[in-house]
Amino acid sequence: MTTVSDDATADGMRDVRASSAIPEESPWAGMKPTAARSRTDTAVGTSLVSQNHDVAFAQLLLSSHQRLTSTPLCPSELSHVGEMVRWLYEDAPFGLLAHDTSADPIFTYANTTAQRCFEYTWEEFTRLPSRLSAAPEGQSAREGFVRSVTEHGFASGYRGLRISKSGRRFWIEDVTMWNLVDADGSHHGQAAVFRSWTDAPQERAGS
Repeated sequence: MTTVSDDATADGMRDVRASSAIPEESPWAGMKPTAARSRTDTAVGTSLVSQNHDVAFAQLLLSSHQRLTSTPLCPSELSHVGEMVRWLYEDAPFGLLAHDTSADPIFTYANTTAQRCFEYTWEEFTRLPSRLSAAPEGQSAREGFVRSVTEHGFASGYRGLRISKSGRRFWIEDVTMWNLVDADGSHHGQAAVFRSWTDAPQERAGS
């Protein structure tokens, strides 16, 4: 397994699966998961579409992660996709993020662990370009990591400096990122899971 940090580039990362050109548009537009919607949001006439969207996106996350990394993302005891959807969003002990295929990718998914770490709501996250989640001095390493994932399918071991909505700086660690590729080989963006995070030294005002 190749480890990548802000002090290293992604060169030499295992080439698991070469990726083809990524299309400009994706059907995933950041619809709020059923688990996060109110009763009003899931009124009759919208809930079925929303639930189908949740299930399809969860299957994309799970199947692409399994196929590219050869490891499951959900516990084996969860056998129903509805349970997986809820677990990934509400109960997963790791942060889970996804962004789309636009030229300046926008987040399309952020589970509650990621929302707590970054201090953004779902609505704020799904309007945020993913590059803005990284601290300025972490941009170069982040770009190298994302580029390597695009080329090779997935990468693990990254550690990167991030910044929350309030300006709090923290490290995301033990990161795996992978291409969201469906069964037909179509690309729908990228997803990342970070399994630990620690506060970083905070910048002093005026520094």
